[in-house]
Amino acid sequence: MATCDVCGKNESMPYNCRHCGGTYCAEHRLPENHDCSALNNWNDPKGVFDSGFDDSVNGGSTSRSKSLSDRLPIDTGPGGPLGYFRGNMTYTFLALMWLTFGLQIIIGSINSELMQTLFVLRPYYPEYVWTWFTSIFAHGGFYHIVGNSIVIFFFGPLVERYVGSRDFAILFLVSGALAGLGQITIQILQASTITPFTPGVVGASGAALAIMGVLTILNPNLKVYLYFILPVPIWVLAGGYAVFSVFFLSTGGGGNIAHGAHLIGLVIGLGYGEYVKRTQNVRAPNQFQLGGGGPGGPGGPGGPGGPGRGRF
Repeated sequence: MATCDVCGKNESMPYNCRHCGGTYCAEHRLPENHDCSALNNWNDPKGVFDSGFDDSVNGGSTSRSKSLSDRLPIDTGPGGPLGYFRGNMTYTFLALMWLTFGLQIIIGSINSELMQTLFVLRPYYPEYVWTWFTSIFAHGGFYHIVGNSIVIFFFGPLVERYVGSRDFAILFLVSGALAGLGQITIQILQASTITPFTPGVVGASGAALAIMGVLTILNPNLKVYLYFILPVPIWVLAGGYAVFSVFFLSTGGGGNIAHGAHLIGLVIGLGYGEYVKRTQNVRAPNQFQLGGGGPGGPGGPGGPGGPGRGRF
């Protein structure tokens, strides 16, 4: 049973709007019947919904026609070769994470230093700009990538639906890169000396926690069924990550977990979520299930049942 977000009617077979994420009865299932926030974006005369990945479907105004997507020598419209990525950036990033993890194993078995040069953001080599981004998709082990994948898989599509695929991709990459750079900055400031052997940082938890931060602002009482059993408001989950991160940063503990990256990613997400809340009319669902976690469950990488950006 679920409750309609408009009239409060209990429905055994509710309808979940794929645009705004709300839960509705049969009477209010249509976007125009529940004042769907996506109606503001439904401005294409051909009925093509703009997911936000590019601006090419918004009409033929002079400013739009001069956008970067229009200058590209390929079709970025809904029917073009990049059409798949509209609404699917979450799954694209997940695929890249697992592909990168496979490359780590293959290249690492041949040349460990080459693997780290390609995929690990190290405080001794901050000028290796490519690792600002490749380190987001690289991970320190199987449980590490599984924990991050679970959180991104469940939370990512919701945020992507609200902000659009283009802005979601920017959020993911920018928050992940800044979280990693922030972590190695903390290492540089805390360490007396930095050598080529000083551990670097890998993992998508900075981006994962940014995604969680956005949802925390949009709907702080969103119920997450931790391990598919325990209902926890998302603000409690986000607050738990913040407390864990601040505690271990202040005590210098935490082992090989990059708590600085966690905290930076979460703060970025909270800030961006506040921006989205103020500028867009979005509606978040009331609950969904989140299972799995880092190594050892609660207390593993990233805290209770969630992501972890690891030291490598």
